[in-house]
Amino acid sequence: MILLGMDGFSQKYERYVIPTYGRFDLDLVRGSGTHVWDVQGRNYLDFGGGIAVCSLGHAHPLVTEAVSRQAATLVHTSNLYRTGPQAELAQRLVEITGPGKVFFCNSGAEANEGLIKLTRKFGSATGRFGMITFKNSFHGRTMAGISATGQEKVKLGFAPLLEGFAHAELGNIASVREAMTPQTAAVLVEPVQGEGGIHIGSAQFLRELRAFCDENDLLLLFDEVQCGLGRTGDLCGWKSIAQDVQPDGVSWAKGIANGFPLGAFWVATRPLSDGGLLCDLLGPGTHGTTYGGNPVSCVAGLAVLDVIQAENLLENVLTMGARLTDALRSMILSTGLENATVRGLGLIIGLELPVGLPVGFAARDLVLALQEEGLLVIPAGDRVVRFLPPLNVSADEIDAAVEIVRRTVPRVYSSTAAAQNA
Repeated sequence: MILLGMDGFSQKYERYVIPTYGRFDLDLVRGSGTHVWDVQGRNYLDFGGGIAVCSLGHAHPLVTEAVSRQAATLVHTSNLYRTGPQAELAQRLVEITGPGKVFFCNSGAEANEGLIKLTRKFGSATGRFGMITFKNSFHGRTMAGISATGQEKVKLGFAPLLEGFAHAELGNIASVREAMTPQTAAVLVEPVQGEGGIHIGSAQFLRELRAFCDENDLLLLFDEVQCGLGRTGDLCGWKSIAQDVQPDGVSWAKGIANGFPLGAFWVATRPLSDGGLLCDLLGPGTHGTTYGGNPVSCVAGLAVLDVIQAENLLENVLTMGARLTDALRSMILSTGLENATVRGLGLIIGLELPVGLPVGFAARDLVLALQEEGLLVIPAGDRVVRFLPPLNVSADEIDAAVEIVRRTVPRVYSSTAAAQNA
C-alpha cells in the first residue's frame, strides 16, 4: 500500500523521477469509468483516457476480472513457449485486419520499431532501406521512432539520427513521389494523426498511397497506435476512411488492452519474389521481446474486444463522436472563438484554437484551465486540444464535458486578453 500525505507525490517525483515529462500538477489515485480522483478526493471527468489508452474507461469490471483470473494462473513464460491468450488474441486481430500474422510487444514505439525492421528486411535484398513518413507525424520515442517522426522538436539533441527517412505532406501524393529515392522501401502513415493535431488522411489519399506503393514495390504501413481498435468507429481505423484499402502492415498499442502494457503489429500474407510470404519474413532470431504478449496483457486485450462487441461500442463511438463534435462546434460560436475549428473521426477529436489569440491562451493554457474546472483533456502542440474519451462514454458525460468547456473558454479568454492589454 502506498501511503502519502495531502501534498501528493510531487516531492518524490522531483527527487527520484527523471524529468522527461512536462507533467501537470495533478496526483491521481483512483479511477472508475470516465472519472478519476486525485489525492485530495476531487473528481475529474477524464476525456484524455491516458492519451487514448483507456478504451473502456478506468477499472472496467470485465477487464479487472480477466486480468485477476489470469494473474492467479500464469503471468509470464517468455516467448520461448506458447500460451493460449497470445494465440487467441493473435487470431482475433488477424480476423479483424485480414490474412496475416501478429507480433506482440509492449508499446506503440516498439510496434513501429517492428514495422521499420520489417521494411529494412524487406528491402535488404535490393539494397533498399528508406521509408517515407509525414510531416506532423509521431511514431514513438525510440531512435528509429524519432527518426521516422515528422516533427523536429522530438529530434533535438539526439543526432545523428537513423538514416533513410523522408517526410512528405499528408494528403499530397505529389510530395510523396518527390520524397521517393532508389532506396525507398515503404510508406508509413497515420490514417489519423494524433500527436500532430488530429489531421485525417482522405480516402482518395489512402487509395493513392496504395497505388503508389503497388507501382513501386513498396510496403504500405499504417500506424494505428492512437486511432486503431475502435476509436474511429471501426476496429480498423483506416476503414472509417477507405474500406477498400488494404495495408501490408499495421501497428497498434494504446487502447489495445485498456492500460495494460501491450503493443502489436500485423503483417499481411503478401507474396514475396522468392516465393515466401511477408508475414514470415521476420524469422527466428530477427526480432524479439521479453514481456510482449504475456498472458495477463493478452487477456486484457481479449476482454477489450469482447466488451466492444458485446456492448456495441463501435456504434456508440459514432453516435457520441458526432454529439461531441457538433456540441463543440456550436459552443465555439458563442464563446468568442468563431475562428476555431473542430475536426475528428469518431472519438478522436481536436479543437484547434485560432491564431492571434492573447498570450497565455495556447492549448496547454486551456488544458490547465479545464483541469481546474474538473475536465481532463490533452494538448497536441501549441494550438490543438484533444478529446479522447472512452468508447463507452455516455451522452450525459459528453454534455457535461462540453458545458465545462463552454463556461471555461470565455473566462480564460477574457482574463488573458485583459492581462495582455494591461
